[in-house]
Amino acid sequence: MRIRPTTRRTPAYRWAQGLIFSLVALLMAATAPAHARYASIVIDAETGEILYEKNANTGNYPASLTKMMTLYLLFEALDSGRVEIGQAMPVSKRAAARPATTLGLRAGERITVEQAIHALIIRSANDVATVVAEALGGGEAKFAQLMTERARELGMANTTFRNASGLPDKNQKSTARDLALLARALWRAFPHHYHYFSAESFEFRGRTYATHNRILKNYAGADGLKTGYIRASGYNVATSAVRDGRRLIGVVLGGKSARSRDSHMASLLDSGFAALMTGAAPAADDAPVVAALPPQTAPAPVQVAEADPTPPPAASGRWAVQVGAFSRFKPAERAALKAARDFPALLGGAHIVVDQASNRKGSLYRARLVGLTKQDARAACRQLEARKTDCLVVKPNLALALTTAQ
Repeated sequence: MRIRPTTRRTPAYRWAQGLIFSLVALLMAATAPAHARYASIVIDAETGEILYEKNANTGNYPASLTKMMTLYLLFEALDSGRVEIGQAMPVSKRAAARPATTLGLRAGERITVEQAIHALIIRSANDVATVVAEALGGGEAKFAQLMTERARELGMANTTFRNASGLPDKNQKSTARDLALLARALWRAFPHHYHYFSAESFEFRGRTYATHNRILKNYAGADGLKTGYIRASGYNVATSAVRDGRRLIGVVLGGKSARSRDSHMASLLDSGFAALMTGAAPAADDAPVVAALPPQTAPAPVQVAEADPTPPPAASGRWAVQVGAFSRFKPAERAALKAARDFPALLGGAHIVVDQASNRKGSLYRARLVGLTKQDARAACRQLEARKTDCLVVKPNLALALTTAQ
């Protein structure tokens, strides 16, 4: 005879059971990843001028926009001769086991570098991202370290990579601003490879794969770059588009659907192009906030001041350059002073301001030199970037017009 134990459901038992369930729920809530937050930015690709930003320094999950950095390192390896376009890379068991979206690669197979480029951009294949990481870095964890190091060198101060694909990892974070810097770097550093981002389909094993990036088909002038999605990130996209010889780069993070994300990106680009053509502030449906300059008087000798957290708008007609964004005041101060000393003809008479902003991690200090002419600001950024120093031109009329549009 089988004896079945019984448990008496006393009030004390039910109370303890309820307490356990409550504690488990609280623990799950505490450890769950943050929900995606909307963020966007539009910049002039040629000058780096910020035309529009909203929550641009907010930490978000990049999802498959991560693959832009995987491609950056792959393009570098191609240009340095470490790999060749037709070289076959082996598929490991780990790569073959990556979850969707994939090419369905099997362990022991090989895929060429060019096939990998198409698969990363068009199919957004996670198995291929791991193949590339293992081929170039000896392992995905080591490759992610290389990705993060390159991000820092490109000025992506708030980005950390943990894998090559963008698959969920609570420690893999970036920002709209950082991803715009990456998109611009891809366009500037690899014009001879940039055509890959325009491809709308490719064939592999007799099957044709079409791009997820519908903006390429639906927005006139769009010629890349990448879409991305995981549940924690929402719908992300980085887009480059050309109109009348002017190129814009836009990033939208945290979209509620692919369709609404694409529609919003189109609106932002339309507004950005209108601003370039007319010099007026872009009008968008989401109250953009352009980086605001602190109040200034006449250009003064180099000095440093920590900005008020809520500075009033700048006087009209002032141009500025931003030479980095830092988690502490002192490194920002040093970066601005160094830029002024390295280029005294262009920046020696500028007024240095360390502008304080906020993100989820706390304060962000933006190193800026203000009181410049348009020509000097652009020339300074060209020379700084030639020395591999991050530089953005900040347009004053847009800053003035949009500072109060919170």
